[in-house]
Amino acid sequence: MTPYLDMIGLVTTDMARTLEFYRRLGLDIPAGAEQDPHVEVTLPGGLRLAWDDIATVRSIDPGWTPPAGSPRAGLAFRCADPAEVDRWYAELTAAGHHGHRPPWDAPWGQRYAVLHDPDGNAVDLFAPTPDQ
Repeated sequence: MTPYLDMIGLVTTDMARTLEFYRRLGLDIPAGAEQDPHVEVTLPGGLRLAWDDIATVRSIDPGWTPPAGSPRAGLAFRCADPAEVDRWYAELTAAGHHGHRPPWDAPWGQRYAVLHDPDGNAVDLFAPTPDQ
C-alpha cells in the first residue's frame, strides 16, 4: 500500500483558545474537548485535523521542541465568495486573534487574507474572485 495523507497534526500551547479559533471557522469540534490532551476532527473528504497539548507531547518525548520560525504550518480555508473572506477576517480579528495580512485581491485571482492561530500557525482565508 502506498502511504497517503490522512491527518495534519498541530501542537498547541493553549488547547481551549486554539479549539475556539477553529470552531469559529466552522469545524465541528466536540464540546468539552478542551480538557483532552489530543483532539481530532474528520473534515469533509476524510482528512483529519488534530491538536496535541504541548505538555503531553513533552511527556512522551522530553527532548521535543517546537520548530523554529513562524509560521510553522499553514492551513487554507476556502470561503464561499470574496465578501466572506472579509467577513471572517473581521470576525476573527475582532475576537482577538492575530490578523497577519488583511484581505487583498491577489494577482492569482483570489480574495485572500492571512491570520495566525493562537500558536502562530498561518491560517489563510481565500475565495475565487468573480472573474475566475
